[in-house]
Parts: sequence; structure tokens; C-alpha cells
Amino acid sequence: MPIPKKYQADFCEHGIYHVFNRTNNKEKLFLTNENHLFFLRKYDEYVSPYLETYAWCLLPNHFHLVVKVKPINEINTYLSTSDTKLVTLTEKKFQKGEIFLSELIEHSFKRFFQSYALAFNKVYKRSGNLFYKPFKRIEINKESYFTQAIIYVHANAVRHGLVKDLVNWRWSSWHSYLTESPTKLQRQEVLEWFGGREQFIKLHEEMTSYYNDSQISIES
Repeated sequence: MPIPKKYQADFCEHGIYHVFNRTNNKEKLFLTNENHLFFLRKYDEYVSPYLETYAWCLLPNHFHLVVKVKPINEINTYLSTSDTKLVTLTEKKFQKGEIFLSELIEHSFKRFFQSYALAFNKVYKRSGNLFYKPFKRIEINKESYFTQAIIYVHANAVRHGLVKDLVNWRWSSWHSYLTESPTKLQRQEVLEWFGGREQFIKLHEEMTSYYNDSQISIES
């Protein structure tokens, strides 16, 4: 069955998206803490050069992200200052104006998934595709949806019954919003959007209960 177009939104400059994907056949995506850390490192390596990250959550067999596409001039600067030996053919085509921005970002996600899957398969003596194809992304084009998406992603472990309180789920960006520790998240922008850290926590507490009780999904 074809995937509806809304799940295959084109990545546009300054666009904000809810990105999510799962494994094939509901297999485990993470088996150890090191798997989670490795996933985040590979995301930073392959995808972060093109996207700003607002929120993330890693679940046993899937993940969620809320991201924003960086300005094209910033992306071009990154590519022009990268080691030419490491720049891929797709990235070179983008620099020459032969492909669109969306194709470049899709390419970065594919490299990210492939890198993680190859390492995962090697360690666990597994073969074949690990991730479902294609990965889904929905454009966040309403202010209310941006707020909902941030909370929904942070509360996803509660929604799936993995914990009763999102505070108890280690693998999400929620914890970074409660500290002043260095982060690559757009923390200040998000906290200001919510009206400060206190309001950020309050809305999460209110909406987590709502999502859990109603079983509403913003993925559909």
C-alpha cells in the first residue's frame, strides 16, 4: 500500500518537520545503552549538518525527531569547508545545483540509517534491512502543531506504556531542557516558545496525561 503524500513531505529551507521511522517487523532497534549512544552519534555525524534539532525520543523499535532545515547558505558553507574526500556525489550535485535540497537531506538520512544498520548487523550477526523504507516526515506548518509535536515526542515512552512518567525515560531530549548543560538542541528557542522552563514542564505534564488517556496520535 502506497504511503500517503503527507508522510513524504519535501524538506524545504527553514521548514520544520516531525520525522519518525521504525524497524522492519517490529524488531528491536536498540539492545544496549551503547546502541542508543551510537545512534545519536551517527545522527549528529550525518544529519545534524543540515538540520537543527528541537526534540528527539528513542523507543525500543522506533524513533521520533522534531527538526528544522538549516539555511541553504549555511549548508553550502559546511559543504565547501568539508574535506573534499569525504563529500559524497549527492552532496557535490547539490553544490552544483543539480538536485534539490530535499534530495540532499533524504540522502543524509539514508546514510545515517545505513551506517547504524551496518554496525548493528555486524555486532548482532544480523543481515538485511533494519529500518522500514521509506522513513516518514510530516511538515509542521501550524504553531499549535509545533507545540504538540514537541510534547508528543517527549511523551512517547509514556504513550507506549514503557514508563508512567516521561521523567523516567532516559532516551529523550526532555532531560536536556531541564539543565543548563551544553547541548546542540535549540533549547533556548524552544523554552522561549513555551514561555519559559516552568511553563514547558507544566504543559508537558498536562498534555502527556491527555495523550495517554485519549490514545491520540499526531502521526496519523
